[in-house]
Amino acid sequence: MKIRQIETYSNRQISMVNVTIDNGLKGWGQTSPYNADISSTVLHRQIAPYVLGKDALEIDSLVDSTLEATYKFPGSYICRALTGLETALWDLRGKIEDKSVCQLIGGTSHSFPVYGSSMRRDITPEAESDRLSKLRDQYGYGAFKIRVGSVCGHDKDQWENRTETLVPAVRRAIGDEVSLLVDGNSCYTPKRAIEVGRLLEDNGVCHFEEPCPYWELEWTAEVSSALDLDVAGGEQDCWLPTWRRMIDIDAVDIVQPDICYIGGLTRAMQVAKMAQVTGKSCVPHSANLSLVTVFSLHMMGAIENAGDYVEFSIEPTAWTENLFSPILTVQDGNVKIPSAPGWGIEINPQWLEKADYQISEA
Repeated sequence: MKIRQIETYSNRQISMVNVTIDNGLKGWGQTSPYNADISSTVLHRQIAPYVLGKDALEIDSLVDSTLEATYKFPGSYICRALTGLETALWDLRGKIEDKSVCQLIGGTSHSFPVYGSSMRRDITPEAESDRLSKLRDQYGYGAFKIRVGSVCGHDKDQWENRTETLVPAVRRAIGDEVSLLVDGNSCYTPKRAIEVGRLLEDNGVCHFEEPCPYWELEWTAEVSSALDLDVAGGEQDCWLPTWRRMIDIDAVDIVQPDICYIGGLTRAMQVAKMAQVTGKSCVPHSANLSLVTVFSLHMMGAIENAGDYVEFSIEPTAWTENLFSPILTVQDGNVKIPSAPGWGIEINPQWLEKADYQISEA
């Protein structure tokens, strides 16, 4: 079952990848979102030459050999492009074996709890509190994540005292029975992160994500050691040695690989297994409603150290609308892991017609 061709359907935000093998069977995957047209070009130019004609079922081996072949180009774009190939191969294998990806990796397709993930810092504490309480009542969310500080903010809030006002306001609005998570997006120095962390603990927050610049692992470890709540991170990291060091120095309590950033399901599973050895849980980063959330659901349905929730964006985005079916829906705070073979979804033909097309063939 050799890889015969790789097709991509891309725009600036997202790229769908279709892999065909020599018997005509096909599988769908996705590169990482954001500047996805660049990732698509990397896939055709730097990855396709090393995988065309190779066995499509040897996924782990293909991932490793591709990264070795592109060793002079380590980093984000190789991994973002590799995800497109790798996830398409998992879909293909599932269709060959008539199993969901979740089943292929040892899990079962069932309903999994999700947390409603806010992406906004341009919203007042009052407006954020109001919309989250309404979403709780409408969809039964048992957890939400909100944004504190500012992106790479050097200890500065989005505006003065926003965090100090937002956190207690949201807690009052959603009630004590709903779990509350926050994301600092690399905002704080250790001293300020610990100060904010005390505020979070006083308001029953259970999860403090990326409190410090993500590359400053020792800073994050200092914060993690000082606080009782769980510190989470790792979404940006695509290099496994960085993950090993992050786990070895106890920088985080919860690991958050992004399947699309790290190079696919195979490598995200490796991170989860590293974490499991040290008793840490895994909650993949899936901050948009592209296929990354589908991938994360399948993974969380199978790994032994899955955290309590899958991240589920509450933000409508035009670039993910009508992308695939069936759409993911929240009911009683849960989303069903797709159970059909492969990823259990179909890409919308009308979306494909509007995308830029490229092909590489053996």
